Amino acid sequence: MGDEATLSDIKAFAAGLGPWAHLATVGTDSTPDVVPVHPCWGPAPGTDDGPADTLWIMCGNGSVKAKNVGGQPRVALHWQVTEKGDGVEMWGSGTLLDDLETKHRLWQGVFDYDLNAFAPGGPDGSPDTGFLAVAPDRAVIIVAYGAGGIRRWRA
Repeated sequence: MGDEATLSDIKAFAAGLGPWAHLATVGTDSTPDVVPVHPCWGPAPGTDDGPADTLWIMCGNGSVKAKNVGGQPRVALHWQVTEKGDGVEMWGSGTLLDDLETKHRLWQGVFDYDLNAFAPGGPDGSPDTGFLAVAPDRAVIIVAYGAGGIRRWRA
């Protein structure tokens, strides 16, 4: 395995690990927080087409992750490690969006699960629901805890 990767390589490798990742944020008091999330790839905020290079995470507007990103937009994600020690780590900047246009755009077609299970009011009746858009700027594919190689990507 070579040293360089593309974002497409990163996305494909992460998808092979499963749908779950751990999101790390930092609060304004410098306290870190890590939570499991089910991110999905989609187009950048404000667009309906273009490359699916933004990582979207549904969240509560008052959640710790939303509050943390509001004060410090830098985030990290780590996809579940397999029993062989394969994993993906990613870093980027997050933006919280809760406007109706974004909700309507994302409610169908971006996520691979039913958002209504978590916000039964749908995009119009879920004022406390928002979306975290993560613009990745670097990532690594780790094979066998690094013994099998590390591939790096930078925006």
